[in-house]
Parts: sequence; structure tokens; C-alpha cells
Amino acid sequence: MTILYRFLLIVFVTMPFFTWVQEAAAIQSYFINNEEKADNIEMFPKWMSMLSNYDKESRQLDNVCGSDKYNTCKLKEWKNFMEGLKGKSRLRQMDAVNRFVNRYPYIEDIVNWGVEDYWATVYEFQRKSGDCEDYAIAKFTSLRALGVPNDDMRIEVVQDLNLGGILHAVLIVFADGQVYVLDNQIKQVMLAVDIYHYKPIYSINEAHWWRHLMIQ
Repeated sequence: MTILYRFLLIVFVTMPFFTWVQEAAAIQSYFINNEEKADNIEMFPKWMSMLSNYDKESRQLDNVCGSDKYNTCKLKEWKNFMEGLKGKSRLRQMDAVNRFVNRYPYIEDIVNWGVEDYWATVYEFQRKSGDCEDYAIAKFTSLRALGVPNDDMRIEVVQDLNLGGILHAVLIVFADGQVYVLDNQIKQVMLAVDIYHYKPIYSINEAHWWRHLMIQ
């Protein structure tokens, strides 16, 4: 996927490849892990660029939608759909947003943007669709517009052990004391503890990032 991802893979993943196959058969989900929290999200330039680009484009709608950074009006052609989810439970909102965003076709960044990795805003995703992290970002922004706090969500980069450890991105949402995964490869919202083939590397939101360490 990305140059940054490859760097993080070298820095964060110390287990040799042959252990991935052994770990893939683990009976405990890798989402049960230890975390190291940090505040310097500036070390993730693609995430920071996406946030900046979203802020610039969303501000163009302030006269129509108000100055709140996140609201359903600012989701443009998704506005009516999102407004229909207001007042629903968080779980229903998560399920609806996951299914809605997953309808968009998967398009690799090299095709969309001519580069190996690009983190798109929800507006760019609406116009051009995207790849795994773009689905996660679109869901993150949509749920923020519905009132889900930043602290209750993260974009999480994982290794897909079913595919030899290839890097992938999903959205993590905390709700009702549980951790849920919204994934462009899975139709339904899943409890993180029920997923065994993803191994978290790091996660990030608008304030913090977390390094994930496997429990020995």
C-alpha cells in the first residue's frame, strides 16, 4: 500500500513472517492487545493533510450549513440519507453508514490519484470513491456528523493475516462498552473480538494515536 505503511511495518512489526501463519490460528482476537498512546499525530502527514483538506472544503459550506465542522448538511449529496439517521441508536447509525459507504466501488489510489497512497476526504470519496482507508475516513466523518465523539472512534491500520500480512485499514467505534469494526470488506458491523484475521498495528483519530502491542 503506502510508503508510510511500509515504514510503520518495519518499525512496529518485529515478528518474522513465519509467525504470522502461526498467529493467524490464535483463538484470541488480536484486537485484544496492549496500547501505547501518543499525541504527536503530526507524524502522520497523510492523515493531517486529509483533516486539513476536509476543513477547507467544509468551511465553504458555512453560510449554508453553519460553522460546525461536522454536521449532516456538510455531507452534501449524503445529507438526506444522514439526516434520516438522526435520533437512531449508535449501533443502527453504524450499520447504516457502513452499508451505505460500502456500496461505493473500490478503486486503488494509483488509479484515482496517480500515487501509491492518498488519504481522501469524504468529499473526494464522494466524487471518486477510494480504497480501504478512504472508506474508513468516509465512515468516520459521517458518524462525526451524526454526533459520535472523536474519542469514540479511530482509523485503525491492521495486517490481514488471511492475505499474508498485507496492510488494511478499518474504522473502530466504541459503543455500549463494546468495540466494533466497520470494514469495507465485511457487509455487517462486527464486534472486534469476533475478528481473528486482523492484527492491529496502529490507530489514530483527531487527537491521539495508539501503537498496538500484542499480549505475550
